[in-house]
Amino acid sequence: QCLKLGHPLGSTEHYVIYGSSNGLVCISDEILNFDSPIHIWNPSVRKFRTTPTSTNINTKFSIVSLQFGFHPGVNDCKAVRVMRTNKGAVAIEVYSLRTDSWKMIEAIPPWLKCTWKHHKGTFFNGVAYNFIEKGPIFSVMSFDSGSEEFEEFIAPDAIFRPMELCMDVYKEQLCLLLDFYPCEEEDMDKVDFWVLQENRWKQLCPFVYPSDYYDGAIGISID
Repeated sequence: QCLKLGHPLGSTEHYVIYGSSNGLVCISDEILNFDSPIHIWNPSVRKFRTTPTSTNINTKFSIVSLQFGFHPGVNDCKAVRVMRTNKGAVAIEVYSLRTDSWKMIEAIPPWLKCTWKHHKGTFFNGVAYNFIEKGPIFSVMSFDSGSEEFEEFIAPDAIFRPMELCMDVYKEQLCLLLDFYPCEEEDMDKVDFWVLQENRWKQLCPFVYPSDYYDGAIGISID
């Protein structure tokens, strides 16, 4: 049965789902601002919680990304928002559903101080993943919302721009999908496909499909 659900507060403004886990859905404004309300919503029981207003941020911050999910290591749902200041510095804040509070991450690695652009990331096993650009170098940043540790994974050489690129999870591994390069087969297109294994990218067999059938990656299943 398909149910049509409205905003839990009855708002008619556009809103976006920024992650879900165990029946909980994180929603907020379509265009994020430093004071955008963030709701953790359980549509099944029609209950929600609005995260408290952070005392750490103010008008000098603009939000780049918001992600939500469950961290099995700490048995808690987390929301991670990445922000930048009007001087270009990066700030990261983590919300804990268990304590209903925000925490500003003080130790930002030097390599993360770069020009941020908004690209859709993903959240898996308590880790937030985002694309970052540093000049000609294209990378994936990971941030563990439990241990508060950062890692950087330089993207494969074939990836040099964010267009036609998306990030997801395939068989418990982070994966990158790139719909850019032409297919050798006539009237066919392809999506190149990498997975992150032991901190290195491994290219798998691309998806090949009829060029007039495909309009965007929706999801991945077996085969």
